Amino acid sequence: MTLSEFDLDYGAHADSFKDLTKLAAKVAGTEMSLVNLIDSYTQWTISTHNMDLQQMPRDESVCQYLLMSDDNMEIADLSADERFKDRPYVTGGPHLRYYYGIPLSVDNHNIGALCVVDAHSSKTLNPEKVELLKIIAGEIVNRLKYMKVIDGLRNNLTEAKQTQKKVAHDIRGPLSGIIGLAQLIREQGDENQMDEILEFMNLIHKSGRSILELADEILSADKKDKKAPELKGNEFNQVVFKDKLEKLYVPQAMNKHITFAVNTSSVSETIPFSKNKLLQITGNLISNAIKFTPNNGFVTVDLDLIEKRNENVLQIKVTDTGVGLDADGIATILNGNATSTNGTGGENGYGFGLALVKHLVESLNGTFNIFSAPGRGATFEVKLPQAS
Repeated sequence: MTLSEFDLDYGAHADSFKDLTKLAAKVAGTEMSLVNLIDSYTQWTISTHNMDLQQMPRDESVCQYLLMSDDNMEIADLSADERFKDRPYVTGGPHLRYYYGIPLSVDNHNIGALCVVDAHSSKTLNPEKVELLKIIAGEIVNRLKYMKVIDGLRNNLTEAKQTQKKVAHDIRGPLSGIIGLAQLIREQGDENQMDEILEFMNLIHKSGRSILELADEILSADKKDKKAPELKGNEFNQVVFKDKLEKLYVPQAMNKHITFAVNTSSVSETIPFSKNKLLQITGNLISNAIKFTPNNGFVTVDLDLIEKRNENVLQIKVTDTGVGLDADGIATILNGNATSTNGTGGENGYGFGLALVKHLVESLNGTFNIFSAPGRGATFEVKLPQAS
């Protein structure tokens, strides 16, 4: 299982791991501790003890080196390590020196790290403390798995309740019609004319067919219930999605002096849609756009829900004023053969970011397109079908 399969809202789980981060610091005897999850471009800090940090570019983090290793990593003095000595968290507050990190592994995939850090370099962890930290790391992974299972159960329960309401509502009308017609026939008794009885029977037949069709719809595994107007646990609307994206990616943009904006469609901004994989898809596109946009540039996200007869289509456009792509570069990405290149600020590239977007979009039966020219920025367009 990879990080994208957890489909996490990185800013929503601080309380879920607060006790474990505190315990890790106590065990290690360090001032601070963090739980970090790392995607294609960003290290997301989902819980901390005595440290205020939410995210940083992946290539600036220490924990990135744990993703490709099964071993723990200890650095006695970050200021003496060529890789980290000039990092802001070393040269400025909190002036980190000591680091010990343990990979968070799920099904042989490292998705992040539990790390304990200190402003003093005179630290050593004995084997007993290391084993305790491994146990804590294992519990973090278990909680992530439990959270995924609970979210699935919660979504299923919500859908079941909505289905129950829908069934009760849809059955009430046809049944009322059948009962009313039968009562009318009974009350008229011998006064009923044959043509009237036939017309009543025709109406009763139609009402009965409505109930039968509803039963077929419920029992058919291929048909989906219409979503209720209110948001369920597995849904966003454009307003909520915009708020999530701004909270997650405005700090990245500000760090590079880039203006970041998210626009919604006033016509459809409150209509619910599935949030499945959206943060991973859109987040990778935004991080990629920020990476390839020079300082003082612009990155804009345009959201729209296009309503159609059989299904709605969620449209996401991420547009930047960056270096752009030529036709060969676009084809390489869309064919799944992209390789990493450095960003405008010297950021290390992670070519699998756009490859992951392509994979996730295709897994949701969507489409992924790129419109760009060298030196003229780029627009990445994703269209995802939604149940209407």
